[in-house]
Amino acid sequence: MKSTASFATRIVSWYDNHGRKTLPWQQDKTSYRVWVSEIMLQQTQVATVIPYYLKFMARFPDVLALANAPDDEVLHHWTGLGYYARARNLHKAAKIIRNDYQGLFPTNFEQVLALPGIGRSTAGAVLLLSLGQHHPILDGNVKRVLARHGAIAGWPGQKIVEAQLWQLTDTYTPKQDIQKYNQAMMDIGASICTRSKPSCAACPVAIDCKAQLIGRQTDFPGKKPKKTIPTKAAWMLVLVKNNEVFLAKRPPAGVWGGLWCFPEFATQAALETHLEEQGFATQQLEWLTGFRHIFSHFHLDIQPMMLNLDNIHGNIESVDAVMEQNQSLWYNISHPSKVGLAAATERVLANFGSLIQSAVSKE
Repeated sequence: MKSTASFATRIVSWYDNHGRKTLPWQQDKTSYRVWVSEIMLQQTQVATVIPYYLKFMARFPDVLALANAPDDEVLHHWTGLGYYARARNLHKAAKIIRNDYQGLFPTNFEQVLALPGIGRSTAGAVLLLSLGQHHPILDGNVKRVLARHGAIAGWPGQKIVEAQLWQLTDTYTPKQDIQKYNQAMMDIGASICTRSKPSCAACPVAIDCKAQLIGRQTDFPGKKPKKTIPTKAAWMLVLVKNNEVFLAKRPPAGVWGGLWCFPEFATQAALETHLEEQGFATQQLEWLTGFRHIFSHFHLDIQPMMLNLDNIHGNIESVDAVMEQNQSLWYNISHPSKVGLAAATERVLANFGSLIQSAVSKE
């Protein structure tokens, strides 16, 4: 038997009793604070986001602080959250707000939607959660709740399926208590209507959830069609000198865009040729343990190769000359610079930092 209360009424009632109300971005709400939280929460869980959010807000308390900050510092405060395009777009958008809106976050939906890194759902979420404007939202958690409740088949990434879900969220979103309703939908998706083990007994709308009634909760929403994921290889050169390692800044676009990384080569031969061109013998190259880094669209097998410049004869000035021509730095392991590090760089330093320092201390 179906509940006599409407879908939205049950969702709002659940929020009053169980919803999260003490998250950092729910306090002292501004469009800026909500915006930053929404971007961080894309593809990242709340528990992971909270410490990053607090540090980010302490350093960049408003749009102007973010817009006026150096790229490296923004990426440094994002290091570890992943999906760095989010940080680059956040920074670009802050500059647009500074230049075009006098540093005030826009309140018009179309203007917000036009900012880099903001889609329809995010634009609506920012404006409704901070200003109470009436906008339906459809983030990953909401998609899962609606797809199961309505037994909407298919992968939400398909336009026809997404259109059905937008129609549902538009139909269910109430005129009143819209902030409570949408926050509850996100909370239910994150904590109750989870991907693999939904807690249907705790769900306020389980009584008329079509997927639950037929016992097929995990069949909805449909899975993304699988593709063969290619594997690539990369050799990374770990040059060590005086407790420092040589890092180069990646181009703004592409993998690890704008982040600092060890020089990368497509083959071992290319790495060795590069060293020989700088006047270094390659016999003392040390193989560090390789590892695989998984991207959404390919796997990258990384082989780090370490060379201690303090322990060999070679044209060290040539390395410094390369630094003058490119964006690069000597990164002090003991007193690290505040720059954004690529995930592979972080992993090499975490795995082999003591080994690198040990190699230097022997001199």
